[in-house]
Amino acid sequence: MSELRMVELSAATIVAVNNLSLKPGQEQFLAPVSYGIAATVINPATSWQRVVLDGDAVVGFVSANFDAEAPEEHFRSVLWRINVDADDQGRGVGRFAVEQLVDEARERGFDHVNVIYEAGDDGPEAFFLRVGFTPVGETEYGEVIASIRVAA
Repeated sequence: MSELRMVELSAATIVAVNNLSLKPGQEQFLAPVSYGIAATVINPATSWQRVVLDGDAVVGFVSANFDAEAPEEHFRSVLWRINVDADDQGRGVGRFAVEQLVDEARERGFDHVNVIYEAGDDGPEAFFLRVGFTPVGETEYGEVIASIRVAA
């Protein structure tokens, strides 16, 4: 793996992001990428979307939102989605993306980042726990709310 870097989602990377592959069973835990990309149009001031590159290859995508005025606390600093191409999972791409997200949260003055996910055997819970998220609650729909603290 060459050095990972993160860039803003752009016209040059959006097709590759939409073509990221998943491992069997993961699709049930992830809405289409286009749903996450639409957030930028709806809320450009608070939306944060980045593409993870390994050299020139798109290997991941992360979408988050930072809105101190959001009515629900768990939506104020939240990771909406993280995709790592099936062939690149297990190589540190997701951890790198979460580290970059935590750095962004710190720069924006937040002390934590939340993530909301559906529990399940093939779901993202093991990944989120490995990179430092801790379950802190549940949504009214039974999804897990987990949080990672942002060090000062």
